[in-house]
Amino acid sequence: MQVTETLSEGLKREFKVTVPASELDARLNARLDSLKNEVRLKGFRPGKVPVDHLRRLFGKSTMAEIVNDVIGEVARNTISERGERAALQPDFKLSEDEKEADQVLAGKHDLTYTMSYEVLPKVELKDFKSVSVERPVAEVKDEEVDEELRKLAETTRTFTAKDGKAADGDRVTVSYVGKIDGEAFPGGTDENAQIRLGTTQLIPGFAEQIVGMAAGDEKTISVTFPENYGAANLAGKPATFDIKVKEVAGPDELKIDDDLAKKLGLESLEKVRGLIKQQIQNQYGNTSRLRVKRQLLDQLDELHKFELPPTMVEREFDSIWREVNADLKQSGKTFSDEGTTEEAATADYRKIAERRVRLGLVLSEIGERNKIEVTDEEAQRALQAQLRQYPGQEKALIDYYRQNPNALASIRAPIFEEKVVDYLLELAQV
Repeated sequence: MQVTETLSEGLKREFKVTVPASELDARLNARLDSLKNEVRLKGFRPGKVPVDHLRRLFGKSTMAEIVNDVIGEVARNTISERGERAALQPDFKLSEDEKEADQVLAGKHDLTYTMSYEVLPKVELKDFKSVSVERPVAEVKDEEVDEELRKLAETTRTFTAKDGKAADGDRVTVSYVGKIDGEAFPGGTDENAQIRLGTTQLIPGFAEQIVGMAAGDEKTISVTFPENYGAANLAGKPATFDIKVKEVAGPDELKIDDDLAKKLGLESLEKVRGLIKQQIQNQYGNTSRLRVKRQLLDQLDELHKFELPPTMVEREFDSIWREVNADLKQSGKTFSDEGTTEEAATADYRKIAERRVRLGLVLSEIGERNKIEVTDEEAQRALQAQLRQYPGQEKALIDYYRQNPNALASIRAPIFEEKVVDYLLELAQV
């Protein structure tokens, strides 16, 4: 076997590999010799099938497996012997000549191919004690708690039927039939829809045209679905709704007391206020954490400059670019609507891709040097949290993660990142 380096440029490596036909044939004979003790063929006693017969039956398929094994071995051994770390899986280019390929599988031709890969750069870590970040803090005000408590109380508010015309704040019960070009469309009909006037987020202009109607009134209103409406078949289209008001109910007095707490399953109003305050404080804490992390990552990005594996950057950019275009398509917008051009956006998102790859390598190096790891228990907790988001689909998701190691790695990655950030914040000036 001969492995000859043909390119060593920056992080790129390329090799020409030649595996003699005699070596492949020797491996084939050894594999077939062990196979004869495993296969059961009609007319032959176990272990007595001639190797030549096995070669005729399984020679090509077995040789294909051997070629695949050899290619993997060469890659692992080459990278290991050179003391390098491949950024991604190596790329292999075999001969496209079908006759040559058949000869290789028949054990009559040397296997020749090109192997290329990119190596991870050496990351020289800087002194993190020079990093300085500002952690914003905020106290929860009583007014904020009062506002959230009022919103919570609104969810338990009762209504009483009344005579007269509907006004903002009232709850109306209506039946309606939505039509486009005079034809009713799927999902556009309801017999007992309850709408809170002045607060419900509906199609623009829908609730406003119900104001002033009374129980028993009928009316046809005209609206236009927003361009970014969730149902693509309705987005941007004009429609009419035949509406009949069945009941108009006015809001009862909003009482915020211990009885409200009991409706919510708590013993006192003070307990409710405490939980609301803690929830707001947690939200502030999360926002503060994000701002601190952004400052930290910005400084890490400035401190570390090194060559990046081109393919890693390209794959990261492709992932970002697909998401950007999908968002534009869903919203019905173009780059010009966002105040830019495709060329300028491409350059900006490529810089973002480079930043992500660079920071990923820096955080990985920090974690490796300081033996920061994600425990199985931490990964399991994160997996369980994700499963709770998809009730009824738990088994399918578990099977998916078991069958896709990369998917499971995607659960560990954000946990690892947060642990490295915590480690750095202990060293930085906060």
